[in-house]
Amino acid sequence: MNTTPQPDPRDRPARLTVGVVGAGRVGPALAASLQLAGHRPVAVSAVSDASRRRAEEMLPDVPVVVPAEVLERSELVLLTVPDDALPELVAGLAETGAVRPGQLLVHTSGRYGAKVLDPALRAGALPLALHPAMTFTGTPVDVQRLAGCSFGVTAPDELRLAAEALVIEMGGEPEWIAEENRPLYHAALALGANHLVTLVAQSLELLRTAGVGAPDRMLGPLLGAALDNALRSGDAALTGPVARGDAGTVAAHVAELREHAPGTVAGYLAMARATADRALAHGLLKPELAEPLLGVLAGPSDAAGGTGDTPGDTT
Repeated sequence: MNTTPQPDPRDRPARLTVGVVGAGRVGPALAASLQLAGHRPVAVSAVSDASRRRAEEMLPDVPVVVPAEVLERSELVLLTVPDDALPELVAGLAETGAVRPGQLLVHTSGRYGAKVLDPALRAGALPLALHPAMTFTGTPVDVQRLAGCSFGVTAPDELRLAAEALVIEMGGEPEWIAEENRPLYHAALALGANHLVTLVAQSLELLRTAGVGAPDRMLGPLLGAALDNALRSGDAALTGPVARGDAGTVAAHVAELREHAPGTVAGYLAMARATADRALAHGLLKPELAEPLLGVLAGPSDAAGGTGDTPGDTT
């Protein structure tokens, strides 16, 4: 065991004062991670009661002030506001003279690259887009989850080393995303993570309706294995009635969903069609079984269930 005294992070050179504009779920966690690396959070802006409580929990003793004062106090500013609010915020801060030359201005939007910070760049700021590919809870557990988390990074070439250093200090792994690819990058993450939550929540509800007493315990190992297999093997991990071409089973699913959870029918059919297309393209679904299956999936898909016949005449 190494007993050599370790240096205090605060004694490292080039430590920065850190400010957070927008105390949602992301900003306080990133600031807390930077604090562990030796940087010093000095100010945070928060509007709602929830954001104030979050700031107090994650960044105790850090004063809550207005955004302009956050920038005044900070060498590194985290702009952690919703995507749609970011352009107006940046423009407003630049127009009011709140941005200082040489100030590191970091936004965490997945949608935008560095160009959204152009008004601040013209004011002399150093623009960085650092998007953590992680879902946040707004609690201290988020700081732990940043270990090994990939960050989508976009920045001018001359700031590449600075961007990488900040990500690594937060425990993350930098992944460079071209400016023009940011919307596609963000869409990919939303498709995989946000829609996953919806699918799992629907599955939990259906299992409860079916009488399962502990649906979370039932789904946990199944979904964990499915995710691991998908990450390892991609489309080769596809299993289930769609990949097998079991049109009768899929038709029975649709009928049950129409009766018990009509709001899930459209999503089931859309995902089943996408699954069938991928299974067929990768040779998992036999062409002779694909036609009757796709016939089932082409049936009525209105969320209310409609009055049409259940698509099962091809089984």
